Amino acid sequence: MNCSEAEILLHALLDVELDAGNAREVEAHVEKCARCAPQLRAYRELRQAMPVAQLHFAAPASLRRRIEQALPAPRPRAASRRSMLKGFVMGAAVSTAMAASLVVAVIRTDQDQRVLGDVVSAHVRSLQADHLTDVRTSDQHTVKPWFNGKVDIAPPVVDLTAKGFTLLGGRLDYIDGQNVPSIVYRRRIHVINLFVMQGAASETREPRLQTMQGFNIQHWTARDLEFFAISDINAEELREFVEKFVAAQRPANET
Repeated sequence: MNCSEAEILLHALLDVELDAGNAREVEAHVEKCARCAPQLRAYRELRQAMPVAQLHFAAPASLRRRIEQALPAPRPRAASRRSMLKGFVMGAAVSTAMAASLVVAVIRTDQDQRVLGDVVSAHVRSLQADHLTDVRTSDQHTVKPWFNGKVDIAPPVVDLTAKGFTLLGGRLDYIDGQNVPSIVYRRRIHVINLFVMQGAASETREPRLQTMQGFNIQHWTARDLEFFAISDINAEELREFVEKFVAAQRPANET
């Protein structure tokens, strides 16, 4: 150990902060070093003189009072505790609300996907089996009353033949665990199934395009009813069908 290293450790030796090995090395160096030995003695003398010198100074009471008056008044502990607990309660409430919203969103998304799957399955069944319609006619005044007593809703039926979408008829199908009406249209060689279900009261959602298993689906809600129009025609033509269906239905609902 050289002098530079020893000088760094002298204070630690006096404060008994060195482990046994380092303490022995510093003491062995100091015993043989003419430079470090007197420095260690000086440190020890200074250490012994400090308690006797009465270096502690007590501030007068007047100074303490002036300082306390200048400081802001401390908040009561009870109030602080109440504020802290209130913060915890509010934080917990916000966290609970966020968690609940997330759960509702996840459940709603899962339910929507399940219903869309049922819509696709019903559409495919109607194309594969000889059961596209239960009542086959292009007369909307025959199709609409045919559903009376078979389902709990009165599905709107409009004839769009002049608009390029031929009304073929209607049938009963099964979606989301319930019987639902399907109104069947044709665009050239393509079939469009329009499923109508009971919707949430007063809920209105604009038509939104979704795609599943290669089929385009327009989904919207209006006047307590929920609609799913599905076909293999392109998205633009299906959007056109929905626009014309809604436009043709509107005057009848408003009269």
